[in-house]
Amino acid sequence: MPDPAASFDLLPGAADSPVLLHVPHSAREIPAEVRAGILLDDRALERELDHITDAHTAELADGAARLAVRTPWRFVNRLSRLVVDPERFPDEREEMLAVGMGAVYTRTTHREPLRGEDTDPGPLVDRWFRPYARAMTEAVAGRLAATGRAVVVDVHSYPSAALPYELHGEGPRPPVCLGTDPFHTPPKLLAAAREAFASCGETGVNSPFSGTYVPLDFYGKDARVGALMVEIRRDTYMTEPGGLPGPGLAGLASALAALVDALSS
Repeated sequence: MPDPAASFDLLPGAADSPVLLHVPHSAREIPAEVRAGILLDDRALERELDHITDAHTAELADGAARLAVRTPWRFVNRLSRLVVDPERFPDEREEMLAVGMGAVYTRTTHREPLRGEDTDPGPLVDRWFRPYARAMTEAVAGRLAATGRAVVVDVHSYPSAALPYELHGEGPRPPVCLGTDPFHTPPKLLAAAREAFASCGETGVNSPFSGTYVPLDFYGKDARVGALMVEIRRDTYMTEPGGLPGPGLAGLASALAALVDALSS
């Protein structure tokens, strides 16, 4: 049985960098014992992975890390979000429970059954979600101890056309969507992101996706932890759904590196 600690990587950056690029949804890997609990046949599962995976965002973060003057730290999930979604609240606070997409998904992007409705999320949360959350908490604590502050930049992508699972898919879908939190996203952080991504097309805020990820130990409590979600519309850098990256990926990596540099100074 796979070791939960092998399901994610903390990739070190510069000792004095406060920036942590978080890449939670880029992978497609599903351990065999988790696959056994998924109702889809192999073909349908591959199609679902095409829709739900933030493809090539790990490469985007890697490119930005190589281009940045001060290398950021990176925390990369190596398992599909169909195992567990590490960014969800693990309890009733999670609004995506309404469409079967809490920490453990029971429905697909098209609201079809993914797991049985009687699935107990507890074992998956204990095995995969909690170790991930602890490791992210420790990674942020490490940046605080080393630099006195931490900035979590969540690296995501989203489809050009809304999928049925989206609760707020009727709003604008700009090339770059910036998700913010009223406590953890100060105006200076948002302004830096707008400037960095200005060359990538229109930049919107909190549509079609809002909010950003902060480990619960710090969430709403420690203003030294800044956070921003960067959502890239997939048609700007890849063939949808689940296809190869295109030339747009390089420009996005440069923009993300510019943001990292602005946040590191």
